[in-house]
Amino acid sequence: MQTIYKWWCVAVTLGLLASVSANGQVKPADSDDDNYQSVTSLGITTNTNAGLLGGFVFRQSKLLPGTFLGKKQFRYLAIEAVNVKHPKEIAQMASYSGTRFTYGKENYLFVIRPQYGREISLFQRSADEGITINGIFAVGPSLGIIKPYFVEISEGNRTRTVSYATAIRNSSSISGAGGFFQGFGESKFTVGANVKAAVSFELSAFRNNTTGIEIGFLAEAFPQKIVIMPDAQNRSFFTSGFVTLYFGTKK
Repeated sequence: MQTIYKWWCVAVTLGLLASVSANGQVKPADSDDDNYQSVTSLGITTNTNAGLLGGFVFRQSKLLPGTFLGKKQFRYLAIEAVNVKHPKEIAQMASYSGTRFTYGKENYLFVIRPQYGREISLFQRSADEGITINGIFAVGPSLGIIKPYFVEISEGNRTRTVSYATAIRNSSSISGAGGFFQGFGESKFTVGANVKAAVSFELSAFRNNTTGIEIGFLAEAFPQKIVIMPDAQNRSFFTSGFVTLYFGTKK
């Protein structure tokens, strides 16, 4: 599934590039029709390690003096907050209650990624039409939050919520998933690093607003393996393809 998703990202990128070439709506980056100094935006992201809704992104680009290989360059800052899932996670029905939970899942992995890099203007739209294409390269630390996964267990005529590890250790009857916010006080932390390369397509038809998608690949490493499902293979190094839909303003 992850391989299919990554190839889909590549196909979308190539398709957009082909569309731009065919329509002839893109102008070189030295055009003065759509000049701006900064772009600030918020986005939602999906990736191969998280499912349909992967997390949220804040991103900002600010024009820098000088050029890179004759192209405009921007300072790129971003903060991502995402949920990283194990590829073997499958929600199933509890036999006692019919509610869903993820069998074998012991921990959530949430990652906060501050990123710093460069955004290079490859093609620039005119003031009122066309599409802007930018290349992005960024690196930064990864703050991993490892939160216990909680489930409901049945004890006679009552239920209570415990961590999945406790339920398995006590051979308890699991009746469903616990609350999402339970267990944050028991979280553990780890710090790693990430690097990403992406292409951004600005699709907005308004001069002062921006709407677009960012498509790319990310690699991330932690100092030790992150145990999400103890009975499956866990990793300290993660790779993913991602698509981010963002909205914002230009100044």
